[in-house]
Amino acid sequence: MKTYSQFKKETLKNRKVRAAYVSFGPEFDVIVALIRRRLEKGVTQKELALRVGTKQSAIARLESGSYNPSIAFLKKVTSALDAKLIITVRGTEGVAL
Repeated sequence: MKTYSQFKKETLKNRKVRAAYVSFGPEFDVIVALIRRRLEKGVTQKELALRVGTKQSAIARLESGSYNPSIAFLKKVTSALDAKLIITVRGTEGVAL
């Protein structure tokens, strides 16, 4: 079984996949962080949905990237995973505003 890092490295060799990955930037980073945290905690999508007060299908949509969640929803999900949502806005110079 491949690790996530191995899978990512191999998959990003494909130009089309790499372009899509780069275009999603922050959205994809959020999804990866949530999935990674859920797996670290040993929580299924269904269990997470129960903790958040939603349906498993909503968690699946979130993790697939086909859902544009509100900040309030992301806060509920991160809280249910014993994590904290932190949003940083940076200028083009890389400096936090």
